[in-house]
Amino acid sequence: MARHESDREDLMAEATALRERVALDLPGAAEHVVTGFRAGGGFSIYFGPDPVFHFDADGSLRRAFVAGDLYRSQTTTLARLTRTRAASAVHLVRHDLDPAELERLLAGMRAHLERLHDALAGGSARILQQVPANVDLHPRLLAALSAARSGRLSRAIRKR
Repeated sequence: MARHESDREDLMAEATALRERVALDLPGAAEHVVTGFRAGGGFSIYFGPDPVFHFDADGSLRRAFVAGDLYRSQTTTLARLTRTRAASAVHLVRHDLDPAELERLLAGMRAHLERLHDALAGGSARILQQVPANVDLHPRLLAALSAARSGRLSRAIRKR
């Protein structure tokens, strides 16, 4: 893990794991949204540098980055991993969310996903950039957002 984090300058250029990706401008949004699909079908959504949500191919939430904290799935809840810094190292302090904390985080995620879904479905999302340029990602994005709104969690992510 890097000792110092910085905002992403160009998510489209940096998100190379997303084989198919698009940068969108949403009405009233302060940041552009970058979303796309990995080779295995998983997908990610970057609402600027924060929040960020990563999903499995079936739309189950795998990881998230919200309000400066990293979250990872534990199957029945999410673990919040808070960075603490010492002079020579960065440590992650783990806290498994209780049901109320989990529901608050998922409600916030759903609100972001609904807004993106509605902008795409209503035609108000403007494509700024797309890789590859000749693929229509619109139907696939709508289906992925519909699946992700369920709030299912992926299997537990094991620390390697």
